[in-house]
Amino acid sequence: MKTKFIIPFLAITLLFSNATYSNTASEPDPDKDRVIVYVLKNILSRYHYVQKELNDDFSEHVYNTFIDGLDPNKRYFTKEDLKEFSQFKYQIDNQLKDTKIDFYKLVYNRFLAKLGAAKVNYRALLAQPFNYKKNEAIDVDYDKIPFAKNESELIDYWRKQLKLSILSRIEDAEDLQNDKAKKDTTFKKKTFSELEKEARKEVLKSMNELYQRIDELENSDWYSTFLNSVVSGFDPHTTYMSPRTKSRFDQEMSGKLEGIGARLQKKGMYTHIVELISGGPAWKQGDLEPEDIILKVAQGDAEPLDIVGMRLDDAIKFIKGKKGTEVRLTVKKKIDGSTKVIPIIRDVVELDETFVKSSIVEKNGEKYGIIDLPRFYIDFNDLSRRDAAKDMEKEIERLKNENVKGLIVDLRDNGGGSLKTAIEIGGLFIEKGPIVQVKYREEAPLVKNDTDAKIQWNGPLVVMVNEFSASASEIFAAAMQDYKRGVIIGGKQTYGKGTVQNVLPINRFYEKYPSDLGALKMTIQKFYRINGGSTQIEGVYSDISLPTRYSYMKFGERDLDGALPWDKVEQAKYSTTNTYSNFADAIYKSQQRVLNDEKFKKINEYAKWLKKNQEERLYSLKYSTYKKESENKTKEAEQFKDLYKFDSNLTFNSPKYELNLFTKDTVLKEKRVVWHKNLKKDIYLNEALNVLSELKMNKNYTIVKQ
Repeated sequence: MKTKFIIPFLAITLLFSNATYSNTASEPDPDKDRVIVYVLKNILSRYHYVQKELNDDFSEHVYNTFIDGLDPNKRYFTKEDLKEFSQFKYQIDNQLKDTKIDFYKLVYNRFLAKLGAAKVNYRALLAQPFNYKKNEAIDVDYDKIPFAKNESELIDYWRKQLKLSILSRIEDAEDLQNDKAKKDTTFKKKTFSELEKEARKEVLKSMNELYQRIDELENSDWYSTFLNSVVSGFDPHTTYMSPRTKSRFDQEMSGKLEGIGARLQKKGMYTHIVELISGGPAWKQGDLEPEDIILKVAQGDAEPLDIVGMRLDDAIKFIKGKKGTEVRLTVKKKIDGSTKVIPIIRDVVELDETFVKSSIVEKNGEKYGIIDLPRFYIDFNDLSRRDAAKDMEKEIERLKNENVKGLIVDLRDNGGGSLKTAIEIGGLFIEKGPIVQVKYREEAPLVKNDTDAKIQWNGPLVVMVNEFSASASEIFAAAMQDYKRGVIIGGKQTYGKGTVQNVLPINRFYEKYPSDLGALKMTIQKFYRINGGSTQIEGVYSDISLPTRYSYMKFGERDLDGALPWDKVEQAKYSTTNTYSNFADAIYKSQQRVLNDEKFKKINEYAKWLKKNQEERLYSLKYSTYKKESENKTKEAEQFKDLYKFDSNLTFNSPKYELNLFTKDTVLKEKRVVWHKNLKKDIYLNEALNVLSELKMNKNYTIVKQ
């Protein structure tokens, strides 16, 4: 099957961070909406890192961002609509000052009407075949194409987008047929007309499912889109969080939840079990299985509640609950279709993929440890529970007990988390001293120090990063780089998020309001390296830069609208560690290896090719031309088909303490087997191990066990 290179017309992109679905429409609550605006504008003006004047420029930002958030692909609004909306383009700032939301109400109500028209339009368009011989094209660079002039042109936008999706499905079906025909000479191919009819049917089904989910959205969800258009005017990381979004944020930060320990997914009208979390209550109970369907939920002996047709977030609210309480699930079993009531006692569920894990590998007769840190997690509601710093300290101790000579800390794809844990983890690798500087608005920077003289790891250290390593990851990587404590290896530079956010419950500022108003995640500080430079925009430049598929993409903080600028403060007082006798030499040798490595050269070519294809956003809608263009891209891609085929010929194993867990937890064992297979095929990790094995400690530096 050939690789696909275009993104067909799929689900509408809802560009807001806290969209949730409901089985019942809710009426707007004008008082609540105005209260939230009133509190937000006061919090932001007083406490945000940037003093922002609510003026015409700010108004224009909210105007453009909200409209784009509702209609990013130009499927709903026309220039006629925008002409009417434009009366508020430079008035939103004044409305916000007066706690008015007339702009929101106008656009929101028009949008609801447009959603209704869209359902009529796509169903009518998909009722008949398109003309696949017509010589026409579609531009899918929706940031640049204009809004439709009128309703007639808008329907033509829809026609082209639906047609593109159908073309993609027809091509896939033809390719699948050709593959089957090669293997089976008796296989009878379907005609183009038959394939086209099936493709239209599939697109119609996809669209119906999409609009079923959209219909379940409440006013509060769309209002959250508007609020985020407002708060994003201060900076891209300041966001409004609805109560449900705040709950998910807390869960993500702590890596735990209270419930049954199952991942759920809405499919049509039904709530399906996707996965059981290893070690969780449902996993221990043993009766619930993936692909089972939950029909009803009862709290202990109470009457069961039918959740068929209920939105997923609401269903989850009934299934989750406090530790020690019982939930009784009426379940349709996948295996035989029978219905069964399954009682489960809820408990604290730890999401193990959030937490630190480690592996041991032997290279040239020496053992090395790899620690994967997916996030700088912490439970702010219970600081006595596990967090990233405690787990890192414990994991390093376990690896020391197995006599590893060097350590790799893998921060690839780690988007950050707790500043506190980043500082504490930095302290595990140095004796004492500053780790980061933080600065409030119009105040001098504060130096945050590691005050514990204990060094948990005193040996060779390599830190792996990539373009997705952000925030707390950059604090740790920058500190290790500034101290010359470890070698930073990965993409050219990390993400570049040098700001600190605090989560403020809105009810704290308006206590008399009876219901939960949500929270504001607001930028309150910028952080700086101990050398004085900010990681904002710039990120951390790797000591050893490895080509990746993202090397030439527009990516990172520097490409976000409204990102705060780079600047610097005075350097903190610190001295570089005298850890290595060949620090510069090890870096140079790796750089030369990478420059001369055919695989890395090819990855660099691939990155350039991806960039070129990313910029080509015009597609023919004449099927013969469309297919020829697709085939040409497939031929071009052939040169990269084996790009990531790599085998280090190294064997990765779990530390001894985990081997004992595998006898009881086969799911954990399977996860580790998959991880170790991926490590074996990881060309980036392989080069990190090369560097680690070549680093030589100074004589006055020794690996210590404490």
